Amino acid sequence: MSELTHFDRNGEAHMVDVGSKDETLRVAVAEGRIHMRVETLDLVRRGGHRKGDVLGIARIAGIMGAKRTSELIPLCHPIGLTHLELDLRAETSPPAVYCRARAETRGRTGVEMEALTAVQVALLTVYDMCKAVDRAMQIDGVRLLRKSGGKSGDWAAGGE
Repeated sequence: MSELTHFDRNGEAHMVDVGSKDETLRVAVAEGRIHMRVETLDLVRRGGHRKGDVLGIARIAGIMGAKRTSELIPLCHPIGLTHLELDLRAETSPPAVYCRARAETRGRTGVEMEALTAVQVALLTVYDMCKAVDRAMQIDGVRLLRKSGGKSGDWAAGGE
């Protein structure tokens, strides 16, 4: 395993220098879920929530979150996303909303943080919109599924 890259030789936090890296197509895919009561999921699926289209609003929130990742994560480089796709869908057993994000850029650093942020912000938005009827919702399983591009090459989680 390599060293932590966000610390210099003196152990102080710093932003990694990516200036000498090649610009390549970089892709990252992340996923996660928010578990909820069956009744809450029914509201989401029927569109019967008084706040509106929960999944549609969560999708927009996830996109917005990904675009602002460098403002949220202190040492994350600001990057220009070339594409971001969010898939949100209801799952019945157990009752949950599943989110998968695919982020792409052509640049000198990866988009793993943007994909992960998109998933978290989308799922937090579902929580925010549904908390009045179900405060016991639980977000879990947020993880990077795969990434490609750059010096470190391709990587995939087990089973991907």
